[in-house]
Amino acid sequence: MSKEEILKNNLDYTLFSWSPQAGLNPISAERAEGVYVYDRDGKRYIDFSSQLMNVNIGHGNQKVAEAVAKQMSELSYVYPGMATEARGLLGKKLAEVSPGSLKKTFFTNAGAEAIENCVKLARMVTGRHKIIAKYRSYHGATYGAVTVGGDPRRFPVDRDRMPGVVHVEDPYCYRCPWSQSIESCNRECVGHIERVIQLEDPGSVAAILIEGESGSSGCIKYPPDYWQRLREIADKYGILLIADEVMSGFGRCGQWFAIQNSGVEPDMIAMAKGLTSGYVPLGGVIVSESIADFFNKTPMMIGLTYSGHAVGCAAGVATLEVYEELDLINKARETGAYIDQQVAKLQEKHPSLGDFRNTGLLGCIELVRNRKSKKPMAPWNAGAAEMEVMNKVAGKIRELGMFTFVRWNWIFVAPPLTITNDEVDEGLDIISQAIAIADEHVT
Repeated sequence: MSKEEILKNNLDYTLFSWSPQAGLNPISAERAEGVYVYDRDGKRYIDFSSQLMNVNIGHGNQKVAEAVAKQMSELSYVYPGMATEARGLLGKKLAEVSPGSLKKTFFTNAGAEAIENCVKLARMVTGRHKIIAKYRSYHGATYGAVTVGGDPRRFPVDRDRMPGVVHVEDPYCYRCPWSQSIESCNRECVGHIERVIQLEDPGSVAAILIEGESGSSGCIKYPPDYWQRLREIADKYGILLIADEVMSGFGRCGQWFAIQNSGVEPDMIAMAKGLTSGYVPLGGVIVSESIADFFNKTPMMIGLTYSGHAVGCAAGVATLEVYEELDLINKARETGAYIDQQVAKLQEKHPSLGDFRNTGLLGCIELVRNRKSKKPMAPWNAGAAEMEVMNKVAGKIRELGMFTFVRWNWIFVAPPLTITNDEVDEGLDIISQAIAIADEHVT
């Protein structure tokens, strides 16, 4: 099939997420290997956001492909009430790498379903209904998940939001809502959450649901003791603590799960993305032994046709083996430290580079019109007219052969964990050339 026909079929017969459908010009991907994606004209794009922060082990890993093919040749699908080797092996491995007493996993198809089922489980276990979540967060696009998230992508369906979600302010240290610095603050961001819980009636709050590390909302860095203080509040009021590790898990932040950087054990972890590195869809919720024990005699009223899908679980087992064989979790920490050093040099060169927030290989460059005032190059939830400069920046990034997530005044730096320092330099050089466009608009 010709490249023209392939593109025409995509545009004429499929719908693309989060975009007006007229005027789309998607990259027509033909193949991918390592940290590169190639289009049908042979142009190479360095993947600096692991597509949507999920291709952690890089593109084209044959170990996962072979595991999927082998599983399909033996057993493609049985209903979720049956046991399979792959399901059991993956569940056991997840228990080994998860913090504390987290032991049993309910498998889903993706991250949004993991969030949906976290909410259901929290409500069933506690008998309460309210969920505390952050405004600047994204937890998925299904009705429940998009309501829990505070991302403006929820606005078109906001009228029909899931009841019981209460949003709180973010610990956005670069733009602190309480006008504090990390050195001067008294963790007003945490005190605020406790006051909201008190005002909402602690006896009605089932869970606090927070991203293990902030992702598509700008990689907002939590204060060093943020998770510890949330754990204290949760314990004080008998509230469950849920870590959304869909994006931040599986080595992305230099640990199996980002929350392990804080030494805190949550009651549940939602996962997906890096679980199979995006090779096939798979998600899950791993719960503490106490939550699992709750359902020993009480029916667990959740279910999915494809829960524990044998092919997805086989991909998960192989993917977790790749993390260990290539030592990717340690590598993420090391490469992340290198990126921090190199971006610091870019900050000296580019006056529009206001802030860089990064943990392991989950990072975000924030562009501003003025470093002192921190006026953003494009505001939060910017309209089309406000995106003129950033659209040029994004266009230059694509022209120079990079795929990455550019949103409002943010450029994401979240390459596959397999990336080398030379490949990092290649990518940051492209970003530097693009940021030069924004520099022209600094005041």
